[in-house]
Amino acid sequence: MKRLIIIAVIAALVAAFFGFGWNEYLTLEQLKSSQSWFEQRLSDYPVLIPALYFAIYVVVTALSLPGAAVMTIAGGALFGLWQGLLLVSFASSIGATLAFLVARFLLRASVQQRFGERLKAINRGIERDGAFYLFTLRLVPIFPFFVINLVMGLTGLKTWTFYWISQVGMLAGTAVYVNAGTQLADIESVGGIFSAELILSFALLGIFPWIAKAIVRLVQRRRVYKQWQKPKHFDRNLVVIGAGAGGLVSAYIAATVKAKVTLVETHKMGGDCLNYGCVPSKALIKSAKVAHQMRHADQYGLTATQPEFSFRSVMERIHRIIKDVEPHDSVERYTGLGVDVVQGYATLVDPWTVDIALNDGGTQRLTTRSIVIAAGAEPLVPDLPGLEDSDYVTSDTLWDRFSELDTPPKRLIVLGGGPIGSELSHAFARLGSQVSQVERGPRILSKEDEEVSEVARQTMTADGVDVLTEHEALRCERDGDEKILVVKHKGEEKRIPFDQLLVAVGRKARLKGYGLETLGIRTERTVITNEYLETLYPNIYAAGDVASPYQFTHTAAHMAWYAAVNALFGQFKRFKVDYSVIPWTTFIDPEIARVGISETDAIEQGIDYEIARFELDDLDRAIADSATTGFIKVITPKGKDKILGAVIVGTEASNLMAEFILAMRHGLGLNKILGTIHTYPTFSEANKYTAGEWKKAHKPETILKWLEKYHTWRRGGEE
Repeated sequence: MKRLIIIAVIAALVAAFFGFGWNEYLTLEQLKSSQSWFEQRLSDYPVLIPALYFAIYVVVTALSLPGAAVMTIAGGALFGLWQGLLLVSFASSIGATLAFLVARFLLRASVQQRFGERLKAINRGIERDGAFYLFTLRLVPIFPFFVINLVMGLTGLKTWTFYWISQVGMLAGTAVYVNAGTQLADIESVGGIFSAELILSFALLGIFPWIAKAIVRLVQRRRVYKQWQKPKHFDRNLVVIGAGAGGLVSAYIAATVKAKVTLVETHKMGGDCLNYGCVPSKALIKSAKVAHQMRHADQYGLTATQPEFSFRSVMERIHRIIKDVEPHDSVERYTGLGVDVVQGYATLVDPWTVDIALNDGGTQRLTTRSIVIAAGAEPLVPDLPGLEDSDYVTSDTLWDRFSELDTPPKRLIVLGGGPIGSELSHAFARLGSQVSQVERGPRILSKEDEEVSEVARQTMTADGVDVLTEHEALRCERDGDEKILVVKHKGEEKRIPFDQLLVAVGRKARLKGYGLETLGIRTERTVITNEYLETLYPNIYAAGDVASPYQFTHTAAHMAWYAAVNALFGQFKRFKVDYSVIPWTTFIDPEIARVGISETDAIEQGIDYEIARFELDDLDRAIADSATTGFIKVITPKGKDKILGAVIVGTEASNLMAEFILAMRHGLGLNKILGTIHTYPTFSEANKYTAGEWKKAHKPETILKWLEKYHTWRRGGEE
């Protein structure tokens, strides 16, 4: 109602302005012809006339009516330079702020709701540099100020900031107009006030803040580097610390563009993913899945059988697979690509110098233009009493430790209900371990929607995992040879005996031991970087798990592109890292894949959304493969086919998700997926059918009714 009242008032005022011909008074010709009359009125009413002028100026500006330029000239003609400048400066700023507030009240909520996703980057920019952008625009009067008022009202810029920046920024242009008004007789047109030289001067004035910003950045850089002595020449263009996904990609890019790059790795090439994470865990999951299929072969018309196997052989296969993948990340491959690979421990000495303690006992010092820190992450081990005496393993150490076992651990406790803990719990349960998964939260996979977490719980429970949510680990104890985990559940302590404890409560960035403290580089949970992945020092970048809000191999590789390109070419063009479309998968069975926002996220963000959903038990290929558990759920804005996020639970979920990732990355909606041919019978058809569900929910009922009548008419009338 308030909005309707304001709209009605504005509409009435605008209609009156044009209907009564008031706009004819705000012309240069009218001003010239009435100047002597105004001067007489000013002489008779020296306070009232300036007050009326001020009020009218505020209203004209607030309503974004044409004529503000003539009124500014009138200020100089009637009141002289200084009084006119004072009146116009404050009236224009107040009127602009009122227009700003009207646009905010009437339009901002609906615009942000409708175009919120597209405006995210603009909103972040305004939040960070809005005052700077506004000031730059205000300095150049050739920009229509009323447009600036309205557009800024749609952003999150603070009202007080808008007012005082407008007050200061418009002063120069206002002075030109007011001063021109003091010479009213010589003005032929409003446009004639600005000569080419004056317009150029204002353009340069508008550019000045950008120059000033660059100067400030240069001064800040000099201040940061003040205590350090910069080398006169450099051994390398880039030194990369860490040979996981982030480090490998950074070094690869540098070598590709013919930069001289050194990659330093103290342990194993390929980092955590190859040696302890993605590769070995997926190999384990595959063996576990085959064992599960053997037990349930009757689902496929075969004879079910209990799998017999040597666990040592399973672990040997895992290490063999690591060896098979190893050449992709090997020293030999990267040396062949042009990367100088050094096996050793790197320490930052200053912003351009890296000391390397070589694995063979020697040392090496390198100077470099830029550095990329890609030190990765390591398992987080909680401060749990008795843990050190429990002979526990982590997701890093289990691959070597369990290789010594002939059978899987009989009683295995997995501490942690995240993706790593869930994947390993499920795999070991399928291989015959009695698995208890302990999670202190109310559900496992807490970053997923509640229904997704419940599917995971059900499928894991069906395969023998004892999922213990709301169980807080208190301590580890020994009762003779028996190892026990003591947990608290609903206020009561419980004792869970185990043969092996696997700690999988998360991972933490590697932040210690390689010189961050010496250089004063800020860290919290990760290395602190800006949106260009720069640390405190603009020539030192961080990428991957050591700096990422997402601890995924593919995200590390994604960040590495930005870090390497900015490090090598940032003096010409820098790129802000883009986290807008980040997918991930939890590889239990059925798989759980996700990209973009979830339904829970949409609710928390107040998005007016809807769901397009397709159940896999209605897909021919899923029925043929006896793999009907799961669904696809796509989140879209109300009434639109734009994909805000997608969740897939089911066989091949990680592969099915690729189509939605591509669509989101390139702005393709569900209608485009629906119009794409998908091979029959495949799981990928489920994506098309999901798009079809959205289309069915938005079918044009009115048009269809008329079409029904048309076809009835074509048949000769009512039947």
